[in-house]
Amino acid sequence: MASNRHLGRIVALQTLYEFEFRSQSGDPDVNVDEILGRNLARYETAIDDTAFVKDLVEGVLAARDELDAKLQPIAPEWPLEQIARIDRAVLRLGLYELLHRSDKVPPKVAINEAVELAKAFGSDNSSKFINGVLGTAFRTLLGESDNAETTKA
Repeated sequence: MASNRHLGRIVALQTLYEFEFRSQSGDPDVNVDEILGRNLARYETAIDDTAFVKDLVEGVLAARDELDAKLQPIAPEWPLEQIARIDRAVLRLGLYELLHRSDKVPPKVAINEAVELAKAFGSDNSSKFINGVLGTAFRTLLGESDNAETTKA
């Protein structure tokens, strides 16, 4: 089930990335449901829990302004519009899971998954950046103070 969820997060990330890219490029035909449907169809035999993926995509998009407002003070030297699009999508996805799905996904799992996504799809330093920002979010936004907050990148 864990690898199934990891693949689900990859599909959610791909969907969010494509949706933002096409939206910012002015594509008048961009439709998140079409993108998500196409991406899910590509992995239909490997992903059993499509509701999980849909919840991630819809949840991140619905909470995007809230997520961005919480992310900006955590990394003030990096305005969100200057963060690479893939890193921004990973941050939003990870923070969404931390804030809105902690009843279903342990916070440390959400952080670790985001770090793994950053390693797979981001630049050389993306995983360290994601780890630092989400680790800070975990401590400050969720009030956690233990010192095993994240996976070392």
